[in-house]
Amino acid sequence: MTDKSPRRPVLIELDAEPPAPEAVPQSPATAPPVPEAEEAPPPSGRAMQTLAVLAAQRQTGLGKWVWGTLVALLGFVLSLAAWDFVTGLLETRPWLGWVALGLTGAFVLACLAVVVRELSALRRLGRIDDLREMAASVTTLADARKVTDRIAGFYAGRPDTRWGREELAARTADTFDAEAQLALAERAVLAPLDAAAAKEVEAAARKVALVTAVVPLALADVFAALASNLTMIRRIALIYGGRAGTLGSWRLTRAVLTHLAATGAVAVGDDMIQSVAGGGLLAKLSRRFGEGVVNGALTARVGLAAIEVCRPLPFAAERPPRISALVGRAMTGLFDRTE
Repeated sequence: MTDKSPRRPVLIELDAEPPAPEAVPQSPATAPPVPEAEEAPPPSGRAMQTLAVLAAQRQTGLGKWVWGTLVALLGFVLSLAAWDFVTGLLETRPWLGWVALGLTGAFVLACLAVVVRELSALRRLGRIDDLREMAASVTTLADARKVTDRIAGFYAGRPDTRWGREELAARTADTFDAEAQLALAERAVLAPLDAAAAKEVEAAARKVALVTAVVPLALADVFAALASNLTMIRRIALIYGGRAGTLGSWRLTRAVLTHLAATGAVAVGDDMIQSVAGGGLLAKLSRRFGEGVVNGALTARVGLAAIEVCRPLPFAAERPPRISALVGRAMTGLFDRTE
């Protein structure tokens, strides 16, 4: 017997509830806005901040004693080994021993020459410090003329200061007070040197900013900033007649960075960023470009401090270079300054 009942659809009940009206996909017009990403912190000049912190750390007396004894021990061991080596060759192979003795003597003479050069460089830096202290304590016209005479003698033999020294000598009789005499020395002798030192600062700031912006390697900006600042300080010292050697350059660099860290001059503020980059320009650039601008500005600050340290006279009649002007000229061609 066959079932002749009509076929009906099979209804399967599901336990899941129908979707709520809120979960139904909405149109783009009614969709909620996408939450904005958190604003990245402003550039802080990490490379220059790291250098300033490292330079500001003072070594304790115990650390100096440990490193000093270690260097003395290594020098004693190497000297004894060289002595045994030369004497052994003289006993076994006399002609090789004499060659080794000659090379050792030449090396010792070269080391002595380096020591003499370093001492001469430190002594010349000390003369600049003495001139600055004398200028700060000037009270009479005779004292001022004594300072300017020493400045003229300090730069004697340099062709780039010949015209300034001649003008100083020709117009000295026309000055009747100490301030006018020192101002004459500043304008005649030191003003061209200030311009040359400012160009060195601009070149160093440009190099640090460019390396920070285009080199993505870790710590590359720190090493580039260190090398550029050492070179900049050394060249500024050469411009003002310092002739800083290796030890003198390192001592000068450490003194400059320690002074900047102590006075808070390496802190980055919104006013400095706006004066350098022009309002909200940094918001339109990548973070690497922003770091480059800030590192360049901090390098310019280090350069200005080096100028003040290496200059035989403090700025009085002449105005010191402005950070915004230095960085503005340094960044010309690297970053667009239009709003």
